[in-house]
Amino acid sequence: MKTEEQLQELTTEKTNFKREIGVFGGVSIIGGIMIGSGIFYLGSYVLERTGMNSGLALICWIVAGLISLFGGLCYAELGTAMPKAGGRVVYLNEAYHPVVGFMAGFTDWLIGGPGSIAAVAIAMMTVLKPYFHLGDFGVKAAAIVLIIAITVYNLIGVKVASFVQNISMVAKLIPVAIIMIAAIFVGKISPDLSFASASAFAKETNTNLLSMVAIAIVAALWAYEGWSNLNTVAEEIKNPKRNLPLALIIGIGGVTIIYTLFNFCIMKVLPHDEIVAMINSGDLYLGTAVARKVLGGAGVFVVSAGMVLAMFGTANGMVLAQPRMYYAMAEEGHFFKSFAKLHPKYKVPHVPIIVQGVLSIILVLVRNLNQLTDMVVLSAMVFNALVILAVPILRHKYPQIERPYKVWFYPVSIIVTALIFIALIVNSAIEDPFLGFIGLGVPAIGAVVYFLFDLKLKREKEGK
Repeated sequence: MKTEEQLQELTTEKTNFKREIGVFGGVSIIGGIMIGSGIFYLGSYVLERTGMNSGLALICWIVAGLISLFGGLCYAELGTAMPKAGGRVVYLNEAYHPVVGFMAGFTDWLIGGPGSIAAVAIAMMTVLKPYFHLGDFGVKAAAIVLIIAITVYNLIGVKVASFVQNISMVAKLIPVAIIMIAAIFVGKISPDLSFASASAFAKETNTNLLSMVAIAIVAALWAYEGWSNLNTVAEEIKNPKRNLPLALIIGIGGVTIIYTLFNFCIMKVLPHDEIVAMINSGDLYLGTAVARKVLGGAGVFVVSAGMVLAMFGTANGMVLAQPRMYYAMAEEGHFFKSFAKLHPKYKVPHVPIIVQGVLSIILVLVRNLNQLTDMVVLSAMVFNALVILAVPILRHKYPQIERPYKVWFYPVSIIVTALIFIALIVNSAIEDPFLGFIGLGVPAIGAVVYFLFDLKLKREKEGK
């Protein structure tokens, strides 16, 4: 049990950081991370997995948003009770054991970070595919070149990387706005939102309808990835007891509305048969078809350019940010010592940046875009489920901690959200055993690595 002094340290709002992030800043962080590459192509995967049923696909987008929202509410309770930098690692350490927090970081290092970078690189090159007449091998080769380029300039400091982030934040909203405005003024189609065709598709393919919906939700969840990152800067948020929950609710809720409307707008402009034909031919970017129909070649170019800049910024942001976490893990003592060294000239954690680039390239070579997005989502779901379950554990463990914000509809919301995450994890593992290994095997390997480093640290202390 923690002493009073340790609890005070865990729950205090005193910090060496500057508290400069308000509600709008928090919402901007969430939106900037969440609205990335996924919005532009995942609508095709969700439709494909629901048997091309428009109504069911939109339901999946809403359900994925609600799952993310209730996950965010759990993070909000924990973040206001323990407003410490580090986010879920802090909550996992306190609810379970430091090994669990390490397992989350290790999984991010091996799968989450590199998998996300690989997925975005492939998605970006798929947008450019028709312009440069790239085949499947060409897309992967170009994705590898992109990863190498971003890795190299991140090795020489953060100035260029930060500038790119600012440009991409604006750029990513341009294609979204064009498509949604076009649908309002030009879209004349009334999408069929009935579920009849989904049931028929499930019977034809001998698939369970719930399983079909589950894998579609997993695809949609990739677009929502990133909401948990706001808690990592909890010590830099003004009045976190009020602003952290507000930013999470407004940010996740707003993005859910944008994603659902964006996909509905596509359905209002493109006939269903045309959407089906595009997806079946491997053309995932339905938004460019909307731009072509409404604005011609110029519209396609503007939308494609905005998508490329947005994806480039997303990839750049991940290459920039993720290695800092691995650096912190090494400084704490439970990771490779070389990861804790900064480059003598450029003052960046150069070894984890390089290793992350190598892992990203390997994943580009061995997995496709669809598989990569599922892999990243599943690895995140495992630890999000543990954070959700940490809410009742920490209420019981530390009943004296002030909780300015509490999860809505407790404990029903906790039970339902945790069960949904667990069901999605199990279903994904059954559908793809490789994903099952990623979800359970990689964290287990992380636990072994933690205890090996822990044993080494104990021996070093005993030797002093």
